[in-house]
Amino acid sequence: MFIDEASIQVSSGKGGDGCVSFRREKFVPKGGPDGGDGGHGGSVILEAYSSEDTLQTFAGQHHWHAPNGQPGGPAQRSGKQGNDVIVRVPPGTLIYEEPDGPLLADLAAPGDRYVAAEGGAGGYGNARFKTATNQAPRQVRPGGGAVSRDLRLELKLVADVGLMGLPNAGKSSFLAAVSQARPKVADYPFTTLEPALGIVSLPTALGADPRRLVVADIPGLIEGASDGVGLGHAFLRHIERTRLLLHLVDFQPADGSDPVANHRTVVRELQRHSSLLASKPQIVAATKMDLLPNDEDRRLAAAMLGDAIGVPVTAVSAASGYGVRELLEVCWTQVAKNG
Repeated sequence: MFIDEASIQVSSGKGGDGCVSFRREKFVPKGGPDGGDGGHGGSVILEAYSSEDTLQTFAGQHHWHAPNGQPGGPAQRSGKQGNDVIVRVPPGTLIYEEPDGPLLADLAAPGDRYVAAEGGAGGYGNARFKTATNQAPRQVRPGGGAVSRDLRLELKLVADVGLMGLPNAGKSSFLAAVSQARPKVADYPFTTLEPALGIVSLPTALGADPRRLVVADIPGLIEGASDGVGLGHAFLRHIERTRLLLHLVDFQPADGSDPVANHRTVVRELQRHSSLLASKPQIVAATKMDLLPNDEDRRLAAAMLGDAIGVPVTAVSAASGYGVRELLEVCWTQVAKNG
C-alpha cells in the first residue's frame, strides 16, 4: 500500500534533574558539594533513508517518544542521557506543523535530518554552584522540560523522469516495459491509483559507471486536476520532484477523443497548478504505435501530432518495444543536462 500523507505526534525526553549531595569521606569531616548533573533527554529526529519509499510505517504508529534523561548522583556522577529516537522517512518527505502550520523541513535527499522534538537539557548539580562565598550550596538546576509536537508528513516522490498523461495513455505499460516495476495494467482508465517507481538500467560501455533512471508512474490526470478533481492532486504533488516530464499521448484513443486536445488538457492543468511545474523540461511521445502496420506510418503519425501541438513527438510502443530504447536515451541526455 502506498501512503503519502500521515499525521504523527513526537515527544522528546525530559532532562534529568541535578543532584544535591556533599562528600562523605573518612577523615574528611567537612566535605564539599559533589552533586552531579542530570542527563540530557533524548530527541526525536526524522531522517531520510533511501530504503524507505512510502509513509506506510506511520499508518500503524502515530506516537514517537524519546526517553528521559536520568538525574545526577553523588560523587559528581552525571545522569545517563536519554537515547535519541531516529524516525526513518523516505526521501522527498515534507514536514509541516499540524494541522495547517508552515513547512518546517524538506528532507529531499537521503541523510537529510530534522530534529522534530529536542530533548530537555540536563540539570546542574550543586557542585556547579560552589563559590568562594558559598561553600555549601544546596541549589540545583532542574532538567529541561520535554517537547511535544503534532506534525503532518507529506511525501513527494523523488524521480528523474515523471510519466504524465491522461488515464489509459499507456504510462503503466511503459513503466512495466522498461523496468522491473509491475504496476497494474488494464484496458480501462484509472488502473493506476497510486504512484509507482521503477529503475531503468541503460547500456554502458565496459568499465563505465552504470546509467540508471528512476521513473515515476503517476495516477492519470484529467481536466480539473489542479482543483483536486479525480486523482489530480496526487499526480501534481509527486510530479513536482521530477527532473524531466515524459508526456505520453495515446495517438488513437479508444474513446475517440482528439489526441491534440488531450495533450492540451494536461499542459493546461500543469500551468494552472504551478508555473514552475509547467516550465520543467518535457518530452512528448505518442504511444501504442504498434497499432500501425509499419515504421513509415508510425513516423508520419508522430510527425503529424508534433506539427499540431508545436513540439517534436517520438513514436513508441511499450507492447512491441518500438522506439523505447531511443526514447530512454533522449531522457538520459535531458536528465544529465538538467542534473
